[in-house]
Amino acid sequence: MTDFLFKKDVADYDQHLADLVEFENERQARRLIMIPSESMAPLAVRKLLGSSFQNIYAEGYPRPETRYQDEETIMDYGYQLGRYRRHSDPRYYKGVEYIDMLEALARRRAAELFAANGHVADDLWVNVQPLSGAPANTAVFTALLKPGDAILGMDLLHGGHLTHGAPVNRSGLVYNAYHYTVDPKTERLDYDAILKIAQEVKPKILIAGYTSYPWIPDWQKFREIADEVGAYFLADASHIAGLVAAGVVPSPVGIADIVSFTTHKTLCGPRGAVLITQDRELGEEIDKGVFPGEQGGPHMNSIAALALALKLATKPEFKELQQQTLKNTQALIKGFKENGARVAYGGSDSHMALIDCKKFTGPDGTPLTGDLAARILDLVGIVTNRNTVPGDRSALTASGIRMGTTWLTQRGFREAEMEEIAGLIVKVLDATKTYPMPARSGEKSRTKVDFCTMNMVNEAVRKLADSKPSTDEIPTHHGYPHYFYASDQPAKGYGAFQLTGEGVRTFLNYTLTSDIETLEPGQSQPTRMHTPCGDIDATLTCVSPKVFKLTIPAEKVGLAGTWLNGISTGFVYYDEDLAIRIPGPISILPTEPEEYIEEGERVCDDKPWYVAMPKDISKSALPEFVWEEPQNEELKRTVLHETHIAMGAKMVPFAGFDMPVWYSSVMEEHRAVREATGLFDVTHMGVFQCEGPDAAVFLDSVSGNDTIFLEIGESVYSHFLDPHGKVIDDFIIYRRDEDRYLLVVNAANEEKDWAWLTAVKNGEVLVDLEKPWVKVPGRKCTLRNLKDPAAGEDQFVTLAIQGPASRDILLSLACDHCNDHKIMRLGRGELCDSRLGNIPVIISRTGYTGEALGFEVFVHPDNAVQLWNDLLEKGKDYGLVACGLAARDSLRTEAGLPLYGHEMGGDFNLTVGDAGFISFVRFNSAWFIGRAPSMEYEKKRKSEVARFTFNEKGVRMARPGDPVCDLRGRVVGYVTSCAIDQNGMLTGQAYVDKKVGKPGTNIHIFQNAPEWQQKPPAELVNGDRVAIPSTATIVKRFL
Repeated sequence: MTDFLFKKDVADYDQHLADLVEFENERQARRLIMIPSESMAPLAVRKLLGSSFQNIYAEGYPRPETRYQDEETIMDYGYQLGRYRRHSDPRYYKGVEYIDMLEALARRRAAELFAANGHVADDLWVNVQPLSGAPANTAVFTALLKPGDAILGMDLLHGGHLTHGAPVNRSGLVYNAYHYTVDPKTERLDYDAILKIAQEVKPKILIAGYTSYPWIPDWQKFREIADEVGAYFLADASHIAGLVAAGVVPSPVGIADIVSFTTHKTLCGPRGAVLITQDRELGEEIDKGVFPGEQGGPHMNSIAALALALKLATKPEFKELQQQTLKNTQALIKGFKENGARVAYGGSDSHMALIDCKKFTGPDGTPLTGDLAARILDLVGIVTNRNTVPGDRSALTASGIRMGTTWLTQRGFREAEMEEIAGLIVKVLDATKTYPMPARSGEKSRTKVDFCTMNMVNEAVRKLADSKPSTDEIPTHHGYPHYFYASDQPAKGYGAFQLTGEGVRTFLNYTLTSDIETLEPGQSQPTRMHTPCGDIDATLTCVSPKVFKLTIPAEKVGLAGTWLNGISTGFVYYDEDLAIRIPGPISILPTEPEEYIEEGERVCDDKPWYVAMPKDISKSALPEFVWEEPQNEELKRTVLHETHIAMGAKMVPFAGFDMPVWYSSVMEEHRAVREATGLFDVTHMGVFQCEGPDAAVFLDSVSGNDTIFLEIGESVYSHFLDPHGKVIDDFIIYRRDEDRYLLVVNAANEEKDWAWLTAVKNGEVLVDLEKPWVKVPGRKCTLRNLKDPAAGEDQFVTLAIQGPASRDILLSLACDHCNDHKIMRLGRGELCDSRLGNIPVIISRTGYTGEALGFEVFVHPDNAVQLWNDLLEKGKDYGLVACGLAARDSLRTEAGLPLYGHEMGGDFNLTVGDAGFISFVRFNSAWFIGRAPSMEYEKKRKSEVARFTFNEKGVRMARPGDPVCDLRGRVVGYVTSCAIDQNGMLTGQAYVDKKVGKPGTNIHIFQNAPEWQQKPPAELVNGDRVAIPSTATIVKRFL
C-alpha cells in the first residue's frame, strides 16, 4: 500500500450508507414534499458540496478590495495569484489562494443578484460565511448588541423564528426580547400596533421576516418604525430569498440595515446563509460577529455550491420557477378553500400556506392537531410540518400544518395538480377521528384515519409523484418496508410477510381471528383478518416465539400489507372505541410463503377481543372469582424477625406478619430517610415471577399498565383489576431478562393475588362482563411464587434502603468496579443483577417513601440477615438507621403515595382513578381485565384523592373515614390516611370532590368523628360538648 487515500466508492466501504442514500433519493422522488423550508439543490450544486474545497480551513476573509471587483477581475488568475503571493491575505491559514477567489466570487454574485432599491453591487457589504440562518442572525446580535439589550420580533406562535427572541433560544435568553403578533381578527400584521410596542420597549434591533407568517412584510413601514425608535432594522428573508432574487416579491435590500437569508429554501442552493448591508461600518462589525464572534472556519464547499446557486438564480428559468411557485401557492389555497379547509392568516402572497386543523374534529369534538395531521399525511406520502397558527398557546400543541410549493414546482407541478393535492389533503384529514387520551400531564389528542380513504389517497399520491421527474435517477422502486400500496400483488400464487418484534404475539392475537397461542415453532394454522376493505384469509406459521410468517393469496397481498402496516402505526381506524391501540410497532418484511392451508377453523371465539369481533356470540359464563380472607391464622414471621427482637423493635401484627413498627421513634426514623438513609424490612411482601414467551402477554391482560414494551432492566407500577374495574391490588412489575418478570405485591394481598392469577391463568373465572366465557391471552406462561421454599435457589425476599445516602452505602458494599458501575447507572425504576459483598442480589431503584434516591434489594432469604447486618454496619458512617412500618407509612403519606386498603380498594373500594393514578392505566390497550367498566366509571367520576396538611400543630390525628367539609359546611369527602410529616405537621390524604381538591383550598376535617355521639343543635344545652373541626389546606399531590 503506497497511500492512505481511500479512493473507492461509498458502497465499497459502507453498504449501509450507500443504501441510505439510495433510499433517501427514492423518498424524495416518490413523496410529495411540501416543507416550505426545503428545496432541491441541482446536481451541479451538490457536486460542489462534495468537492475538494471541503478539505480546507479558511478562518478569516479574503482581501478587502475583492469586494469591489467584478467577476472577470476576481477570476483573473495571474492578477489574483500575484497579489496573493506578494501580499498574502488576512486569513489565519495559508494555502487559500483559490479559496480567496471562491469566496470573493460568491460575495460578488450575491451583491449583484440582490442589489435593489436604488443600490448597486458596489454599495453592498456581503458575508457568505454563516453556516445557516440561526448562526447568521446570532452573528448580527453578537455584532450589535450587548446582553440585556432589547430586541423586537414576531412571536414564535404567530410566525416568528426561534432566533427572533423565543424564550428557549439564545436570542431570548441573552437579550431582552419583546414580541409583536398578528391582529386576532384579521390574522395580519398591524403596523400601528407594532409601532406602539416599539415606542414602549425601544428595541436596539427591530426584526421583520418570518418562518410561517405567509405574507411578504411591508419593508418600508418597518423602516419607518425602526427610524422612529432609533433601532437597527434586521430583515430576515430566509424563506423568500429566492422570490426576492427573482424580483417577484419586494426586496428589503437597501431598506433594512441588515438583510439575512438562508440559501437552501426558495433560493434552491446548499445549506448556508448570507448577510447583506449597505453600511460599510456595519458590515465590518457584522464580519467580526460572524468570525470570530460566532463561528470558526467557514465551510468552503458550501460557499462553492452557493456561488453556483447564485449564478443559476440569474437564469430566466429561475425567475419562471419563482413565478410558478407563487401561482402554485394560490392554486393550493384555492383548493383548500373549495374543499372546506380553513386557511390560516387568510391566505398568502409567498411560497407557503397554512391550514388550521382544528376544523377537523372527532366524534366528541376533539380537534385534530397539527402534529397528528402531519403524521397522517406522511403515511400517505405527503410531507408537511406541524406549525402554530394564530390562537395557539404552545408550539408543542400546534394546530396547523405548514406547506410550501417550491419543491413540487421544481419538479414541474402546476396549478391543476396543486388543487388536486389540496383536495387529497382535505380528504384524508376529513377521514380522521380524533379523540382524547388520559396522560400523566393531562389529556392528549390521538387520531385514527379511515383505512380505505388512506389507501385511496396513497394511490393518488403515488400516481402524482411518479408522473414527475426528480433530481436523482431512481433505478429501483423498492417495496416493503419502504413503500407499499393496496394494489401491489405478486403475479400469481401467494405472498408472505415475516412479522417480528417485542409485541408481535399480542399484535397477532388482536389482528387475527385465530388463537395464535396454540402454535409451537414450526406449526401453522388457518386464520383471517377483518379489514374495512374486505376479509383476508391467510395461513399463520410460527417460526419462533417472536417470529411469525403470514402467507396470503396473491390478490390480497397488497391489502394485507397495508392493513398490517396501518395497524402497526397505530393510526388506522378499526374499532368504534377509538382509544384502542393494538401494540406496535412491529417489523413487517416480505418473505417466502409457507404452504397455504385451505381448510380448517379460522376463528377462536374464546379470545376476549380481536379486530371486528362479532358481538352476537354467546357462550356459558365462567364463575366470578370469590376470595375469603383466612381467619384466625397464626402470625407469620419474616426471616429477620429474631434480628428485630434483638434490636429492641416494637413489634405489631401487620398483614398477617409480626412486624417492627419502630425501633426508636417514628419522627426520628422518618427524618433519617429524608436527611440520611433508612433501612426497611419488606421481606413480608409477595414476590412472584411470570416466565415464558407469553409472560408479557399475560401480564398485559391481567394488569392495567404496559408490560410488553418494558426494556430489560425496567419496571412499571400497575394494578390487578377485577372484571368490574375494582382494584384487587397494586404492585410493581420488573423485567429481569427476555422472558422473566418479577412481580412485587402487597403482603396483605399475597395469597389473594396468587389465587386470582392462578384462576385466571387456568381459565377458571370470569374476566369480562360483556363476554363472560372468554379467557385471557398469555395463559401458556409459567407463574412461580419466589417466596415459596419450592423455588429453591430462585427464592427472593426484599429489603428497602431509602434516602440521600442509599447509593453510597450500596457502593461501599459492592464487590468490584463492575458492580459499582451498574449501581451508579441505575435510573428511576431500573434494576440490575449485582453483588453486595459476596451476596448475589437484584437491585432496583424503586421505593415507597417518595425519596428521589432509594433502592429495593432482592436477596435470597438465606442471605437476608447477613445483608441486613452488613448494610447497618456499612451505613453507620452515613447516618443509616433501621426503620419500622410506622415511618414507612408516614413517609408514603407525606409523599402522596397510595396504600391499598386506604387510597384504593379496601373498605372504601376506591378505584385507580379515585386514587389519582389513572395515568398508570393504559386505556389505549385493546383489552385487559376491567378495562371497559373502568373507562365508564372514569366518565362520571367526580372525586379524587388529594393531599392535605393541617394548618396548625397540636391538632388531633385524623383517621380513615373522618368527614371532610368545605368552608360552607358541606361534606365533600373523607380522610383515607394521616401521619406526621418531617416538619412535625399532620399531613394526610382524603378522597374529596375534584373542585375541592385543588392546591390552596381550605377544608375542615372532623377528626375521630365516629367517637362523637352528638345531639342536633336545637337540643344542645349548657355543658354539652360538640365536635369542632380542624382546618387544613390542600397541597400539591406529591412531595
